Amino acid sequence: MKQGEDINAVFLRGEALTDPVYSHTAGGRRFYTFPICVERLSGRTDTLNLLVSEEDLGKTPVSAGDSITVEGSMRSCNHVEDGRSRLILSILAKSIVKEEGPPENRIELTGTLCKPPVYRVTPLGRELCDVMLAIRRKYGRSDFLPLILWGKNAKTASEFSSGTSIACKGRVQSREYIKKTEQGDIVKTAFEVSVAEVSEIE
Repeated sequence: MKQGEDINAVFLRGEALTDPVYSHTAGGRRFYTFPICVERLSGRTDTLNLLVSEEDLGKTPVSAGDSITVEGSMRSCNHVEDGRSRLILSILAKSIVKEEGPPENRIELTGTLCKPPVYRVTPLGRELCDVMLAIRRKYGRSDFLPLILWGKNAKTASEFSSGTSIACKGRVQSREYIKKTEQGDIVKTAFEVSVAEVSEIE
């Protein structure tokens, strides 16, 4: 870990669902985006948004249906829509390799809680805790990532406070939910880190 930066490392292996399409230009570099589908042990899948630079796509062209391995980091940005700010999450690829292999979905993070944790118990009695983690990167910027913890990890996280520094490991997951609007119900997709291991950094 470089001084002034936290750990933010993602490793994925799955299937590209579409060809890459142009996303935006930043710092004079063109970026493209496409979804990657990663199967869980349960048979369910997570569909995650990848961002990759034009240079990296030039080294490893990707097409729909390709099996790929990706190393990178999870990034956030605020998108204003209808006067409201919305957190957009994606995986910024640092390297892409076309190869076959078993599905992989791992993330390792260090960072600081920027809000008090929200602990609750489901109607079925399962404990869970929502945490928002601020992760420093260079040039004084930060990414803000939502974490969800279950069971004993939820209980542990519920005792943290805003400003607590933690280390965690888990996977990046997608889940659909229903948003009620005046025009009717709309199916939306949320992205978050499902935490398997967590500890406080003293």
